[in-house]
Amino acid sequence: MLIALDDPQAPDVLALLEEHLREMHATSPAESVHALDPAALAQPDITFWSARAAGTGTLLGVGALKQHDAAMAEVKSMRTSAAARGRGVASELLTAIIGECRSRGIRRLALETGTEEYFLPARALYAKHGFTPCAPFADYTEDPNSAYYTLAL
Repeated sequence: MLIALDDPQAPDVLALLEEHLREMHATSPAESVHALDPAALAQPDITFWSARAAGTGTLLGVGALKQHDAAMAEVKSMRTSAAARGRGVASELLTAIIGECRSRGIRRLALETGTEEYFLPARALYAKHGFTPCAPFADYTEDPNSAYYTLAL
């Protein structure tokens, strides 16, 4: 698996992100969907990666980092393709994002995910990597459909 910076506007990436947004809207109320669209993922405060199969270049998953300030950043738009689920793609992407944060001197990494059953694998992934529940951060507010996590770096 190769993890590298990528373009959120690339055709295969767009298809995965569109699927991601559709599923987020199907599982959560609209006001609780915080996934970024491809244009937002191309903004300068976002670093965007893809995981691709070595040799074939097949897209396996994506992840992004939004840097809020010098000390704090947020995991955004983590998504694994249906064909690649259960193969460690999300864990590898998250490890790369955490490594990038450490190299930038970021001291706190946070994220928002859903509370519905659909998001149980995501919450388990974040717990496995040491994230712990926290209060809403940045522009987020209390929301029964959102769970907030943080990791001290």
